[in-house]
Amino acid sequence: MTLISKDAVAGLKKVVKGQIVLPEDADYHEVRKVWNATIDRHPKVIVRCAEAADVPPALDFARRYQLDISVRGAGHNIAGNAVCEGGIMIDMSTMTGVQVDVANKIALVEPGARLSDVDLATQQHGLATPLGINSTTGVAGLTLGGGFGWLTRQHGMTVDNLLAVELVTAEGKSLRASEQENGDLFWAVRGAGGNFGIITRFEYRLHAVGPEITAGLLVFPMAQATQVLQQYRDYMNGAPERLNVWVVMRKAPPLPFLPEPIHGQEVVVLAIFYAGPLAEAEPLIAPLRDFGTAHGEHIGEQPYVQWQQAFDPLLTPGARNYWKSHNFTELYDEALDTLVSYAQRLPDPQCEIFIGMIGGAANRVPANAMAYGHRDARFVMNVHARWDDTAQDAGCIAWAREFFKASAPYASAGVYINFMTEEEGERVKAAYGDNYARLVQLKRQYDPDNLFHLNQNIRP
Repeated sequence: MTLISKDAVAGLKKVVKGQIVLPEDADYHEVRKVWNATIDRHPKVIVRCAEAADVPPALDFARRYQLDISVRGAGHNIAGNAVCEGGIMIDMSTMTGVQVDVANKIALVEPGARLSDVDLATQQHGLATPLGINSTTGVAGLTLGGGFGWLTRQHGMTVDNLLAVELVTAEGKSLRASEQENGDLFWAVRGAGGNFGIITRFEYRLHAVGPEITAGLLVFPMAQATQVLQQYRDYMNGAPERLNVWVVMRKAPPLPFLPEPIHGQEVVVLAIFYAGPLAEAEPLIAPLRDFGTAHGEHIGEQPYVQWQQAFDPLLTPGARNYWKSHNFTELYDEALDTLVSYAQRLPDPQCEIFIGMIGGAANRVPANAMAYGHRDARFVMNVHARWDDTAQDAGCIAWAREFFKASAPYASAGVYINFMTEEEGERVKAAYGDNYARLVQLKRQYDPDNLFHLNQNIRP
């Protein structure tokens, strides 16, 4: 065990503007918490960076005392890579600034920002970039693993809209990486997680979106799941990219537009998004209603920011979570049958299976354009086991694993790295496919000692 003296910590405090949190501090346990309650690790030192200049001295401290390094954005990652056991956590979560260059449609975003921070700043100007679907998600982890959301069909993955980053390398050097500067490093960070450095600023391309869009939910009985899913698949094959529809299969939450007897019953939800007014969207939405006999619907114009927060109540921090994920180029009938079978035996009311459609602009980017290479994927499936009682751990995890295994024969080769749990290191090569060899070479160049290894790791 590495011993760190009080004088050493005092020295670190002198060169870091942010707060240093130690195990004996009153706020230590709150600061070390992350979104997924199955993660319970205890860093020896937490450096809560106030500015980019705090990162190099934190890295120097880690090297000197041979400490494992974890890097926290918003702490939302399912694998819990934000927090380490007995090492140093470099915590960027207090750096949440967002600057919007309206004329050039660019957002400059600090690494602790959440989706809500970006949406609030950009939507003041009717601008947005493709991000996730839960406003408490951190932009850093989401971006570095690829990133997708409601706008992905139109505007591509989050990494497709990343223009540049500023980062600190394993050597402690501060660099800017873009297509024009340190292009090989920029290629790598667009999809390879935190393997190549600690990002201190992101630069995103923005698009005209909203502020009013059309969105909402159409809820069908689970008994109609097969017909709904098959028609959904066939309809979306020809749907315009301004329309995005995702599928969520779960027990119905107590939504006011659903009859009370439906609450807690298994349902199939079509989550509908259209980047435009209701008058334009309605002819595209109308056919969806004929997929079955709906329990109810709630669809209309609303602020984009509001829709981005619509699923927050289902994804609050503090629950226990375990995910498994596949990419799909096509949703075959056998895959849909498997999905329905497992959605009919959810082990907890909070568990769900969702299918997110990402087919569109993202498919038109070459697979070797950046580290994220799954350009054939049209759908991403996530089986989301979620529960509160530790006594349910085995049952909920087993359900997710069994469904993952049963649906594997119908999936494509890749996997979305942001949905990979801590145990899935063997899938890293599959996550990068033909891009993996180049990533290994770049890892040897930028991080030969694998200083940044608490991630879905690319070993040098």
